[in-house]
Amino acid sequence: MKKTLADRSNPTVPAPLREIFFAFLIIGATSFGGGVVAYLRAALVTQRGWLDEERFLSALEIAQALPGLNATNMSIIVGDRLRGPAGALLAFLGMTLPGAALVMTLGVLYASNAGNPYVNAALVGVGAAAVGMLAAVTLQIGRKQLGRPIDLAIIILTVVMVSAFHISLLIVILTVGPLAVVIYRPHRADDSKTAPE
Repeated sequence: MKKTLADRSNPTVPAPLREIFFAFLIIGATSFGGGVVAYLRAALVTQRGWLDEERFLSALEIAQALPGLNATNMSIIVGDRLRGPAGALLAFLGMTLPGAALVMTLGVLYASNAGNPYVNAALVGVGAAAVGMLAAVTLQIGRKQLGRPIDLAIIILTVVMVSAFHISLLIVILTVGPLAVVIYRPHRADDSKTAPE
């Protein structure tokens, strides 16, 4: 009998450490810019079923709220959820090793070819592809987060504060974050319904 995604996202046998390392090594080696979220979702949710959509979104929200790169934060969070500290360390190494090696190599090459128009055109193309991939994954996972008009209002408020008024992202998080917590806090009526008899 074929396992459902929900079954595979809660495996009885933990993910092997080697698989965790190589999964994140492949993601780190093949993803570019903002498009890394699409690669993470495809690898962790769709292909391997280590997380379901809800757990992926939860990890992504935490990763985005923390300082540092989203992809690196995600690797540590997911690795820890799958296999504890050892999983977090291997996922982190897998995610960062390809990028570190590639950036060092490309940095040397770019320094000697900075004036080459073909190099600059290639970088523009990679940037455009990353924006397209980020837009695609935003639409894929964003639909699940837009259940009420207030969800759209929070998104618009955040975009306006950052894009139109150029307010620091830290200030936006400290402003919109508590507002969202107040809006989405559990209500007493909901608690009484779920309270044990």
